[in-house]
Amino acid sequence: MPDIIDLEVSRRKVLIGGAGGAAMGALSAEAQTTPEAPPPAPAAAGSVVSVQMEVNGEAVSLQLDTRTTLLDALREHLRLTGTKKGCDHGQCGACTVLVNGQRINACLSLAVMHTGDKVTTIEGLGAPERMHPMQAAFVKHDGYQCGYCTPGQICSAVAVLEEIRAGVPSHVQADVAGRPEMSTLEMRERMSGNICRCGAYTNIADAVLDAPDEDLAMQAWMLRQPRALRLDFLDKVVSMDPKAEPEMRWMLKQDDAVCRSFAEEVLGC
Repeated sequence: MPDIIDLEVSRRKVLIGGAGGAAMGALSAEAQTTPEAPPPAPAAAGSVVSVQMEVNGEAVSLQLDTRTTLLDALREHLRLTGTKKGCDHGQCGACTVLVNGQRINACLSLAVMHTGDKVTTIEGLGAPERMHPMQAAFVKHDGYQCGYCTPGQICSAVAVLEEIRAGVPSHVQADVAGRPEMSTLEMRERMSGNICRCGAYTNIADAVLDAPDEDLAMQAWMLRQPRALRLDFLDKVVSMDPKAEPEMRWMLKQDDAVCRSFAEEVLGC
């Protein structure tokens, strides 16, 4: 004779079991009667257009989706990865480039808006063997730490000096009708759109203030080159420029030691 199983049944357990069964039945019925929701419709594709612009002195032609930002065009299509993507919302300044000499946030501008424009990135400003004066000033003053924001900082700083030379006023300028001053306060205000999470702001301001005049820096760089290169430059470039100073024409012909001394002691670069 089989053993008798003693099942302990209580009113509480019966109520719990009944409620659970009813809930499962309701879910099963709903699953059978409710049709499946259709999958979300794919996003509409943008049109592909041809975009021509000048980037770092070279003409480029790209086939781009109309939704492509200038930042993505530079980084993903032209492989100019010096320009950084930080916030992608125009808040950090890491993507700053120069368009027709003016600084913009490349992440906020569509590439199709710049057909025919001249775009300059950090790669177009200078190279390790021939640094732009602003790049050299950042190195001199240690105006960086991790370096992620530095390309945008330098591009912005180059534009800042041009804005001051052009007399563009700022919010900290006492007399907006007067001439802007080259001061730390001005640098901090004008560079405030470029965030440095490492906190190198003091050194960045010092670097911008100390950046030499670009023309003088270029002359100093040429004077440091071998004499053969200087003479070739004199023949092909300086001789074609009617505004070239006679003193510079004469200096380019001198010995290497004389040229280097002139660059350091007279030009101060």
